[in-house]
Amino acid sequence: MYYSDEIIEEVRSRNDIVDVISSYVKLQKKGSSYFGLCPFHNEKSPSFSVSRQKQMYYCFGCGAGGNVFTFLMEYENFTFVEALKYLADRAGVELPKPEYSAEERRRADEKAILLEIQKKAAQFYYVQLKSEQGQQAMKYLKGRRLDDETIKAFGLGYSSKYSNSLYQFLKSLGYQDDMLARSGLITMDEKQGPHDKFWNRVMFPIMDANNRVIGFGGRVMGDAKPKYLNSPETPVFDKSRNLYGLNRARTTRKSYFLLCEGYMDVISLHQAGFTNAVASLGTSLTPGHASLIRRYVQEVYLTYDSDEAGTKAALRALPILRDAGITARIIRMEPYKDPDEFIKNLGAAAFEERIEKARNGFMFSLEVLEREYDLKSPEGKTAFMNEAARRLGRFEEEIERGNYIEAVAEKYRVGVEELRRLVGKMAIRDGLANPAKRPKPAGMKEKEDGILRSQKILLTWLQSDERIFRQIERYLSPEDFSEGVYREAARLLFEQYRQGEVNPARIMNHFTNEEEHREVASLFHTRIEELTSEREKEKALKETLIRVKNHSIEEAGSHLDPTDMGGLQRLMEAKRNLQELKELHISIN
Repeated sequence: MYYSDEIIEEVRSRNDIVDVISSYVKLQKKGSSYFGLCPFHNEKSPSFSVSRQKQMYYCFGCGAGGNVFTFLMEYENFTFVEALKYLADRAGVELPKPEYSAEERRRADEKAILLEIQKKAAQFYYVQLKSEQGQQAMKYLKGRRLDDETIKAFGLGYSSKYSNSLYQFLKSLGYQDDMLARSGLITMDEKQGPHDKFWNRVMFPIMDANNRVIGFGGRVMGDAKPKYLNSPETPVFDKSRNLYGLNRARTTRKSYFLLCEGYMDVISLHQAGFTNAVASLGTSLTPGHASLIRRYVQEVYLTYDSDEAGTKAALRALPILRDAGITARIIRMEPYKDPDEFIKNLGAAAFEERIEKARNGFMFSLEVLEREYDLKSPEGKTAFMNEAARRLGRFEEEIERGNYIEAVAEKYRVGVEELRRLVGKMAIRDGLANPAKRPKPAGMKEKEDGILRSQKILLTWLQSDERIFRQIERYLSPEDFSEGVYREAARLLFEQYRQGEVNPARIMNHFTNEEEHREVASLFHTRIEELTSEREKEKALKETLIRVKNHSIEEAGSHLDPTDMGGLQRLMEAKRNLQELKELHISIN
């Protein structure tokens, strides 16, 4: 779906960022900017800044930033197009009807029909639950102590004992067999004919973050197998990228999620007032789940079952969450199996106490590791500490690694420096001393390297101060930035300077792909280390500029064809400019 730059800019300019954000965050004017509590992380002192002049926002606490589109994409989990349509409606801007290719139109139509079928099925199951046929299912839900309000809020339903009742209902609405088969709700059997996938089950509608039904989970009434059955993956349902209860949990604005294993755990916790509970959908936690969680919170409390299977699931989840930049803590439910049983027996206040006593994820993993060693014997404790040191070596940030070394040393009564040396020794032995050689866990997003961070810092500096740009423009060009969004953002910024009007909020309009848009937002809001004096700032700016320019020259040289005389001349000219740049004094003021 494509909209012109002119239309996007008209929508953005007609929606003042202060007015839009004020409907979500209480803002107070201080100088030329407005400040409030950041909606993207938990804080007590306002560090969230909104500039009417720049039409941008930035949080000095967590680094979130962007324009009015970015805010809605992050806060409401909108796509770029959804944010554009929302703001167009708000400002009374009529969007032109987008032109689709035949294939795009087919996919959009198919998705719309499939979502419609899921919605109609949810309504059908809900009515069935309220009917005479649904008495057994209703009795089951009441036996699980769910009240009518909770049953309605989660849209719980019942699939009858008749194996084609949903099929007959959907056919009566005019849906074709091919779409019903693609919905995952109807099985087409050559011998027995079409029949419902779910029958004689309590039904749990699964909704995406925007409250659209995308699939179902079903709990059998009786002893049939499997006990729980989920929708297969369809064009609208990817279980590895959706979370049960997220549509409700995302609106609580708490600083963490409670991550559960099952539907009933989520529902029981919500009913008890813990409305930030979510669950993965009949599958182990995936990097896709972690990325989705990271959009909303930076901390997760795992409430997995307290049995051996639940413990193993928690241990598998910990590195996936860590790789996504999420801090994990473990809540143990002993003597009960899961949150649902715990709440029913001990109540919400006791569960709140368990949250307060939740264990650090890494330290919990070591507690589980203890079971494999005899810590009372010197050999056993030595082997245990070697493995603990290996795990400590996987923390890439030196400060974080140091903090954990101190915590582990205190807990297991070993010297901090001795453990620090052991961590280094194990890293060398395992080939991890060089981060470039460090194996990346599956699904881990590659950590941005130094040169990309230098480019981000330079772009942040350039867009914030025209005087800096004017001093260095003859030494720097967009081609000195890495290909893709970095180079394109630099090109647009340089173009704006030469046209005499710098507007980073407008530059961001150019990037309508969600991932690219968020990446560009970070390019203009990179957190720069606090520098106290002008001299320090000038030194840091010059070093950053030289690093970016030097990398550009090295890249050009490595791809240069020896017979390309024009390219060779340009490379020599770039090297002369670099030498001049090293002798240049750049003034911040």
